[in-house]
Amino acid sequence: MPRPIQATIHTKALRSNLARMRRAAPDARVWAIVKANAYGHGIERVFEGLRGADGFALLDLQEAERVRALGWRGPILLLEGVFEPRDLELCSRLSLWHVVHCEQQIDWLAAHKTHVPHRVFLKMNSGMNRLGFAPHQLRTAWTRLDALPQVDEISLMTHFSDADGPRGIAHQVRAFDDATRDLPGERSLANSAAVLRHGRDAGIRADWVRPGIAVYGSAPDFPEHDAAHWQLQPTMTLASRLIGVQQLQPGDTVGYGSSFTADAPLRLGVVACGYADGYPRHCGTGTPVLVNGVRTRLLGRVSMDMLTVDLTPVPQAQIGTEVTLWGRASNGTVMPIDEVARAGGTVAYELLCAVAPRVPVAVA
Repeated sequence: MPRPIQATIHTKALRSNLARMRRAAPDARVWAIVKANAYGHGIERVFEGLRGADGFALLDLQEAERVRALGWRGPILLLEGVFEPRDLELCSRLSLWHVVHCEQQIDWLAAHKTHVPHRVFLKMNSGMNRLGFAPHQLRTAWTRLDALPQVDEISLMTHFSDADGPRGIAHQVRAFDDATRDLPGERSLANSAAVLRHGRDAGIRADWVRPGIAVYGSAPDFPEHDAAHWQLQPTMTLASRLIGVQQLQPGDTVGYGSSFTADAPLRLGVVACGYADGYPRHCGTGTPVLVNGVRTRLLGRVSMDMLTVDLTPVPQAQIGTEVTLWGRASNGTVMPIDEVARAGGTVAYELLCAVAPRVPVAVA
């Protein structure tokens, strides 16, 4: 019998979350973001759930080839553009749209030989200070691109740094609007948090929205709002089973470093899941978990292959009982991945992307 741990990808939840993004940003077209192997879910596994999107956005050419191999004939956008001149050859062959965020990429385009002009997204740095042209450089970059026979349509985009926080997006929207005023072309500004918080504003949702983590069932502004508040469904469940049960007495300790000490008689369960499976080692005592669909807590440190849970709320639990680390239990109860991530001092993105190759994955 294989080790009893499995990740399950929920196709219906992907469709539901994509539809939720459409309702939040009426009239806008939606990119399905599948970078980082679809946030750890697997591009091939999420394709059926996300093929209702208007386009797929990702980072590298290998991912683009995988989407095309699945039969997708619509738009594919390279979110960081090309990394060297010869990448443009594959952009031409696969009909890829790509971001232009620096002068070197314009230089490469100018030297590229192609019979079919490229669709590009000119990126402005409106305050994130990662990629993109500064506001005062944007028009010069646009003029250069517009003069190239290798370029067809030029769209305009930026990325928000604080759509999920108190600083907000007004300062970046203002900078983008000022710099792009009177320039033709479609616009793309909104990430997950901006779609959910501001998608009714036509100037923010613009022509294309780029929801990422929300499509995968995580609240982009957690803990202010949880996934249920935004009507998002978990798209991945990580589940295992109890492989051992121990009875602790007052004074007994648990695991490496003896970081938990029982102050009363306590029944403890051992779960086949550890940090080698991608579960965060920094999750300690108190991290929420579901046993047989009942909420309880981790005890002590997470080990490489095991973790331990308090069975007090689940007296009937025994070896073989279902344990849901995050996602949806068999009885329908949800363990939000955002809560687990917070207990580990990280974010849901990291947990989803970190599920180890040794964990079997099913698609439901």
